[in-house]
Amino acid sequence: MELLFKTKPFDQLSTTELYNILNLRNEVFVLEQNCVYLDTDFKDQKAVHVLGYYNEELVAYCRLFKAGDYFENASLGRVIVAQKHRDKKWGNNLMVEAISQIQSHFNQKNITISAQLYLQKFYESHGFVTTSESYLEDDIPHIEMKRIVN
Repeated sequence: MELLFKTKPFDQLSTTELYNILNLRNEVFVLEQNCVYLDTDFKDQKAVHVLGYYNEELVAYCRLFKAGDYFENASLGRVIVAQKHRDKKWGNNLMVEAISQIQSHFNQKNITISAQLYLQKFYESHGFVTTSESYLEDDIPHIEMKRIVN
């Protein structure tokens, strides 16, 4: 069971792709995490979007930013695997793809993220280290993490 990845800048997303992205983000970040916040933050237009499909269904997603658009380093965020597919460990495939796409799209290797605290070990398994104390973002504990490649 492999994911099929598509990577597109905002202006190349179809309306159906964008709708499916926003729906998945709302399912996870608003409903599942019971967090009322405005997901449409006007950063999508600057992002490169990584979409992971299984049987033509969007089941994994994240967005990528070049250095300076979000953090000093390149960054990624809105990392999602649909709840019903988390047992397949596709988050790992998504991270490998996202890191690769940051390198190929932006020619950058150093990455900074704002990670939900409970996912610290997951991101550490992909080479990220914690670089801040815990802080609240939308009432959810987060930490800044960096992946630095020399």
